[in-house]
Amino acid sequence: MSSSLFRTKNVEQSIRDTEEPEHALKKSLSALDLTVFGVGVIIGTGIFVLTGQVAKNNAGPAVALAFVAAGVVCALAALCYAEFASTVPVAGSAYTFSYASLGELPAWIIGWDLVLEFALGTAVVAVGWSGYIRSLLDNAGWHLPGYLSGRDGAHGFGFDILAALLVLVLTAILVLGMKLSARITSLVVAIKVAVVLIVIIAGAFFVRTGNYHPFIPPAQPVPAGASLKAPLVQLMFGWAPANFGVMGIFTAASVVFFAFIGFDIVATAAEETRNPQRDVPRGILGSLIICTVLYVAVSVVVTGMQNYTRLSVDAPLADAFKAIGHPWYAGVISFGAAIGLTTVCLILLLGQTRVFFAMSRDGLLPRFFSRVHPRFRTPHRPTILLGVIIAIVAGFTSLSELAELVNIGTLFAFVVVAISVIILRRTRPDLPRAFRTPWVPFIPILSVCATLWLMLNLPAETWLRFAIWMVIGFIVYFLYGRSHSRLAHPEQPEPEPAPPMS
Repeated sequence: MSSSLFRTKNVEQSIRDTEEPEHALKKSLSALDLTVFGVGVIIGTGIFVLTGQVAKNNAGPAVALAFVAAGVVCALAALCYAEFASTVPVAGSAYTFSYASLGELPAWIIGWDLVLEFALGTAVVAVGWSGYIRSLLDNAGWHLPGYLSGRDGAHGFGFDILAALLVLVLTAILVLGMKLSARITSLVVAIKVAVVLIVIIAGAFFVRTGNYHPFIPPAQPVPAGASLKAPLVQLMFGWAPANFGVMGIFTAASVVFFAFIGFDIVATAAEETRNPQRDVPRGILGSLIICTVLYVAVSVVVTGMQNYTRLSVDAPLADAFKAIGHPWYAGVISFGAAIGLTTVCLILLLGQTRVFFAMSRDGLLPRFFSRVHPRFRTPHRPTILLGVIIAIVAGFTSLSELAELVNIGTLFAFVVVAISVIILRRTRPDLPRAFRTPWVPFIPILSVCATLWLMLNLPAETWLRFAIWMVIGFIVYFLYGRSHSRLAHPEQPEPEPAPPMS
């Protein structure tokens, strides 16, 4: 049993699977497309929402340092992702990488983890997008009924119709093809980056240096009875739970890390890239560098425009301009935020469907979902299934409090990828690597340590929820995945592919 749990799927077999006609995805993406995808998903909820939340609750003006810390952790992980993506250009990202190096059970764990990460991330962002759209509609004098906005407290019922519709429309776009998705994303990303530059350039004229004092606010104790909301590392070492101070910067970094989720999704599109060995590393590293610079600049400007204690938690960028008497800028920023969150949803949904597709192709989930559309060459079945489920979740549930759960899932994936790079270097030194992570094993080990530190700065209740999801994953694997895996039935005949559309 032990050998079956850690059986590996070699890299050559993973690549051969992508060439099977009924499983083959269309290769249409370039390095520019991948960079745009990365920027499109990274610039979103973090820069438009989380900046105010962590500045007000955790770090003050030092939120800029929190973005730097989170960016450094992501950069270390990105170097590991780039090597794997150029070596194993297969859909599935960290799931596929771990299958080739650590074995089936670790691969299942990371795949199950990524499904949760991308699903909750999509739903959270869809709800945030709906809030911005409702704000714009309210300003225009158009008001949605409470029961269609998810906030009908009088009747105890509400369905966020806008969030659900967004997910369904994006699902249809992904079914129609990746190139269409890339073109739409390119247009939206251009608008979004322009809005961010407006914030940086226009806001710089209204910065007051007095707002930067104190740059690192003194530590403040966490209220009694809220210990589970304190960072796990503080509880582990018996430290008095507190926000702000130097530790507040790390707590803020573990939260704003949500803002960087995206560059790893670039790796999930490796199988649909024309030259993945060259273009995937460029897309990963390029999008991460661009976004880190923009994040730091925006956080410095916004905390200089308005004292961190008065920053808005829901719309900090727009409200900062309202506070200084420039509502026109606020309207433009709200529009840009709504547009920007659209691409975040699109690419998070893309990442989830590709991981689900890869797990299905390996037999760990029903093979029914591993067939691609005969005309569009996209994994339409898991895309439609997951799109409908996420639309329902986004419509009925407010998931902002679960952003930390998305973070811990991504950070866990980073740990697995870094370890996998070390293992695959030793077990398969012969593999061609178009990009090589420098200073192995030092960089991967440093990545693991930095990632674990951010994980420990997440609330204890987040670890509890994550553990529950992992237990459910183990149950699903042992009841279905282990016995239906393709590695368990290497001679199992393939079902006939669906006939092409006339």
